[in-house]
Amino acid sequence: MRVGTEEYSVEFMCQRLDVSKPGYYDWRGRPQSATAQRSKELKMLIAKAFEESDGTYGYRRVHAQLHRWGQAVGLELVRRLTRELGLKPCQPKPKRFGLTRGTAAPVPNLIVRNFTADAPGRKSSR
Repeated sequence: MRVGTEEYSVEFMCQRLDVSKPGYYDWRGRPQSATAQRSKELKMLIAKAFEESDGTYGYRRVHAQLHRWGQAVGLELVRRLTRELGLKPCQPKPKRFGLTRGTAAPVPNLIVRNFTADAPGRKSSR
């Protein structure tokens, strides 16, 4: 309801939503619940753990990181809050080495051994 207060009056919105005006103002003046405060704090920690991992940690690894930081929190709560934050991890692709550009220089013969034979079975391994 707070979003539409510029466009519509509070009285009009209360009538449409079947809410009393005193009930609306009472709800608006209430402090944030302990659960909402805890979720807000956890969202900040989840975002911090996600950023420190360069966006590669999913909810399981974020959960493990929170436990290392001493936060007692369930896996499903971390999963839900991660989804609410819209955090989607992406794993970096492995670096692939392509072919060299141009022609490669010939490899020098460092062993300097002669492996040619006049006939099969004539060359020994010495």
